[in-house]
Amino acid sequence: MVFFRRATSVYSVEKGSNEEASWKFWKTKRYVVALLAFFGFFNVYALRANLSIAIVDMTQLKNVTLENGTIIQKSEFDWDSTLQGYILSSFFYGYLTTQFAGGYLAAKFGGKNIFALGIAVTALMTIFTPLLVKANVYLLVGVRVVEGVFEGVTVPAIQAVWAAWAPPLERSRLVTASYSGSFVGTVVAMPVCSLLASSLGWESIFYSFGVIGLVWCVLWVTLVSDSPLTDSSISLKERQYITTSIEESKGDTLDMNKIPWLSFLKSRPLWAIAVAFVSETWGFYTLLTYLPKIMKEVLHFDLKSAGFMSALPYLAMAIIMQLAGQLADFLLVKKVLSITHVRKLFTCVGFLSQTVFILCAGYWLTPVGTTFCLVMAVGLGGFALAGFGVNGLDIAPKYASILVGISNTFGTVPGIVSPILTGYLVTHTDNIDEWRIIFYISSAIYLFGAIFYAFNASGELQPWAVNENANVKQPVEEKPKIKDGELN
Repeated sequence: MVFFRRATSVYSVEKGSNEEASWKFWKTKRYVVALLAFFGFFNVYALRANLSIAIVDMTQLKNVTLENGTIIQKSEFDWDSTLQGYILSSFFYGYLTTQFAGGYLAAKFGGKNIFALGIAVTALMTIFTPLLVKANVYLLVGVRVVEGVFEGVTVPAIQAVWAAWAPPLERSRLVTASYSGSFVGTVVAMPVCSLLASSLGWESIFYSFGVIGLVWCVLWVTLVSDSPLTDSSISLKERQYITTSIEESKGDTLDMNKIPWLSFLKSRPLWAIAVAFVSETWGFYTLLTYLPKIMKEVLHFDLKSAGFMSALPYLAMAIIMQLAGQLADFLLVKKVLSITHVRKLFTCVGFLSQTVFILCAGYWLTPVGTTFCLVMAVGLGGFALAGFGVNGLDIAPKYASILVGISNTFGTVPGIVSPILTGYLVTHTDNIDEWRIIFYISSAIYLFGAIFYAFNASGELQPWAVNENANVKQPVEEKPKIKDGELN
């Protein structure tokens, strides 16, 4: 994968034994953490997206033979579009409640176990979903809320992990590498869920991904430590490189009794990140929830094809995010742009591109045209995430998990509002005019996000993120001095 490539064009590497290690990413512990975090988010989004595919099969009209031999068409669950909107949004009611708590707990106790706990409980609840939904639709809503509660800690928790593991000039690639697992998980989940529903029934979707999630949890807890200082398998050279470069950029340690809550509320760069989260997640959650229906009802793909076609935008996003992370770090290391300019450039390019393509999706009304526009509308969000998605680590690395918890709390609101609003506005799922209204709303939000972020964002370490007695050894914008071979 892209994020395991050594940055040999940026840093010089010792000849000999170190060259052999350049392709052995598993000998570099922060890359192992990145790989496992990648699969952690793979599970997070597979567990989240599975219902979007399953509900298509659960509510689809099928031929049913009655006792007298009469064949009728009937769905297993007779849920109208409004009820489906509430079901699909229920996850986010729980997800909203634990963003802040997840960031706080991860900052206080470390991100490793909080991250694992969130995925473990979500996976376990997923396994019980078929039993509960057959009993009562409100039990389905309840279990999705519980899943959201525990999964809500994952995004803030991984920020605490990277605050300890990611050197400043590698933040873009390591953070985007882990986040890109979300979209690969969606890519895999959509077609696999379609195949499972068609061949083994919709219940198999929940059993399969629940078990996979629990297996991952065992690997994560066994192989990952909260920081390089507590990891017994990391090399001394890598430990020194990571800890030295991080301490030089952040300058002091976290004191949970002196968290500057008021400064958070007054911080324009923090509000810029929060607005960016809302802008990106509005369009993302809208399409994540309803793209299978668009593919089936508007573009007339069958269930299997709808699953495969719905996965393409997230494949594009996973690829673009990896490339954007590499490019962002390259621009920083080469000092082409400052951190502030890199974050603004990538975020605004992503949002403005998404604005254009999601508008075009409502007018290029062919299977190829609409699919292409939706692929680009989602995929180009990879640039934005290489900007605002890393920004919390720039402005306040020791508080990064708390900042992302605050920002993603706002970013979760679209997950609640968007499916319900779409359920009310799109009463005829085969009517493109109704879908255009949804596309207009998403485009306007992307455009607002780009403008707000451009005028308010920053990549500089904020004054409130440094204690009065802190000794910051060098400005965060400068490249640290690294001797040959220190990356190995």
